[in-house]
Amino acid sequence: MTEHLLIVGAGQAATQAVHTLRQNGYSGRITIVGGERHPPYQRPPLSKKYLAGELARERLELRPAVWYRERDVTLELGTRAVELEPAARRVRLDDGRIVDYDRLILATGSKARRLAVPGAELAGIHYLRTIDDVDAIAPELVPGRRLVLVGAGYIGLEVASVAVRRGLDVTVLEAADRVMSRVVGPAISAFYERYHRDAGVNIECGTVVSGFVGRERVEAVETSGGLRFACDVVIVGIGVDPDVELARSGGLPCDNGIVVDERGRTADPLIVAAGDCTNHPHPLAASRVRLESVQNAIEQAKAAASNFAGEPHAYAEVPWFWSDQYDLKLQIAGLAEGYDETIVRGDPAQKSFAVYHLRGGELAAVEAVNAPRDFMFARKAIAARISPRADQIADPAFDLAKLLPA
Repeated sequence: MTEHLLIVGAGQAATQAVHTLRQNGYSGRITIVGGERHPPYQRPPLSKKYLAGELARERLELRPAVWYRERDVTLELGTRAVELEPAARRVRLDDGRIVDYDRLILATGSKARRLAVPGAELAGIHYLRTIDDVDAIAPELVPGRRLVLVGAGYIGLEVASVAVRRGLDVTVLEAADRVMSRVVGPAISAFYERYHRDAGVNIECGTVVSGFVGRERVEAVETSGGLRFACDVVIVGIGVDPDVELARSGGLPCDNGIVVDERGRTADPLIVAAGDCTNHPHPLAASRVRLESVQNAIEQAKAAASNFAGEPHAYAEVPWFWSDQYDLKLQIAGLAEGYDETIVRGDPAQKSFAVYHLRGGELAAVEAVNAPRDFMFARKAIAARISPRADQIADPAFDLAKLLPA
């Protein structure tokens, strides 16, 4: 009988897993179960070009329908897997159906973190995670309206850049003391805060939202400090949580994500996991990490799927991330944690510079703004464990690429 491989989750990791499996000769049947009604699509453009109306919906799709048919992949969309029984090797769907499997890949991703405060269910309050979310938000972004964004991470600031250019009155409320504090260092935070303010965005850091006010629709946002911000629409972007409910129902260890090893293997030898939903070891991290990025989903899916395709390997690639805001492209390579030295290369006033983070003299991460050469150098240098000296980094005339192996 032909083996059946089930993939739960219909995003970047799932599509990459299919590609890796078939590329390496896996011949079993493959089924993808996804909670959304849309075929696997890209999420990063949602808060950028798709929200701005610059990218058609069909261009979000990772692969055309024919790609799945040619690879004998069955798409079960618009249905969620709600219960996992590893001993019986089966999954129950929310419509009551039972799907048996021989091997299972969990690519359940993450879900938007909800804000649990009074008034949170009022109309006009949105979260941005899916195509349907953006389709509901876009008609709300009418010039002249007052938009309050809760959270100054990637999502909040990317939406702010779209909305202020569209002519909305935009306010960003951030609980931390600086913008993008979870993903970048202070120098990049300060640069982006200034840039947004110059564009007309009102940013209030150190501001905790305590509730929403309105009759049937949100009319104002209240803070724990007693401030009130009148608004017509609200978008909450306070991060995501790993989607681990299915894994937990099957007794798999979870701790800020599904616990896996460097090859994506869970505690069950027939189950692997990949993407935002996993907590895994990484050679560049001091402890286990959970990464939220397209690159992580792709590379970890390759490693996880390789277990079932006869070509096992560990995931050890240098993590990288990006964000597009206005005419600025932020690209980050490496993990900026535990660093003890920071060097700026280039001129922030020219909107092209990079911040190098060193840990014990070793290059740990680079945050590059409109500086693709620095970003590419960092990816290669960190992978090769090559660290430039501080004086070399600080000198923009010095060609860092000379330090890389031929």
